[in-house]
Amino acid sequence: MANRILIVEDEKDIAELIGFHLSRAGFHTDVCHQAFTALESIRKSRPSLVILDLMLPDMDGIEICKRLKLQEATQDLPVLILTARSGERDRILGLELGADDYVSKPFSPRELVLRVRAILRRMEGRGPSRAPLVLGPLTIDSDSHRVYLHNQAVDLTLIEFKLLEYLSRQRGKVARREDLLSEVWGYRYEGGTRTVDTHIQRLRNKLGTLGEWIETVRGVGYRFREAESEDI
Repeated sequence: MANRILIVEDEKDIAELIGFHLSRAGFHTDVCHQAFTALESIRKSRPSLVILDLMLPDMDGIEICKRLKLQEATQDLPVLILTARSGERDRILGLELGADDYVSKPFSPRELVLRVRAILRRMEGRGPSRAPLVLGPLTIDSDSHRVYLHNQAVDLTLIEFKLLEYLSRQRGKVARREDLLSEVWGYRYEGGTRTVDTHIQRLRNKLGTLGEWIETVRGVGYRFREAESEDI
C-alpha cells in the first residue's frame, strides 16, 4: 500500500503543486487548508507523513507540531515543515519540537519528493538486531532507538538519535556535513548544511558535558572522539 501524505497548506495552488508531484511519485495525498481540520484528520486516520505550513489562518504550524509531538499516539509521526518563514529562529524552533525536516519556500518539488522519501525510508524497518553500544556512561540502543546517560534516558528526536548513532559507530573518523546529510537524512543536498550544525548543537546540549565528545573539525565536519579509558 502506498504511503499517504497529509498536506497542511492554506494556499491552494501550492497544495495542488505538492499533491501533483507526490502523486506522480506514487504517494496518496490528502489536503487540509486549516489547522483544526488537519488535527481532526490525523486523529481519524493517521497518515504516513505530514507536510506542514507554518502560516495557517487558524493556528500557527509550530503549535500543530508541538501538539503532535506531545501526544503519545502521534509523537513519532514524521513532520516536514514547508514554509516561507525561513528565519533561523523558526527553523530551530521547529527542529527542537521534533520536526524531521525544514524546507523553505520557494522550493524545488523534486527535492521535496526526495526529502519525503528519505524521511519515510528512515521510518522503515531497522534491519538486523544490533547490540547496544556502551561508551562509558553513554549507552546507545539501536533496536529500541533509546539513549541512556548515567542510566537515565535522554530524550532525542529521530534525527538526533541517528546522528549520535552514526558518529559514535564511526568514532575517531571525520564525517563531512555532506556525508551526514546522505547517511542520516538520506539525501544529497546541493545547498547549505546549516541544518546539520543546528542538530549537532541540539544533540550536544542534550548530552551535557558529554557533548564535548562530538568534536568540530573546522571546514570539514564532525568527529566523535575516541575517549581514553580515563575519560569514561
